[in-house]
Amino acid sequence: MRLDKYLKVSRIIKRRTVAKEACEGGRVSINGKVAKAGTEVKENDIIEIKYAEKIFKAKIINITAHVLKENAKEMYEIISGQECQ
Repeated sequence: MRLDKYLKVSRIIKRRTVAKEACEGGRVSINGKVAKAGTEVKENDIIEIKYAEKIFKAKIINITAHVLKENAKEMYEIISGQECQ
């Protein structure tokens, strides 16, 4: 699954356009490398998102194309920080 879609489906970032902009701005990395919106994500990848002065870091647990809002948090495990609001 594409990174921008995963961020939206998992609700780490609420809108895909915002996820894409974060990727284009170089604020999202996978396993320590800056990632583009189209980068494919896999289970056990570590995603890191830089906000103004905060850093959100999470491990991908599973990849699902469609998920209910209440089950979205089961797609990842937070290592540090918190999701974008």
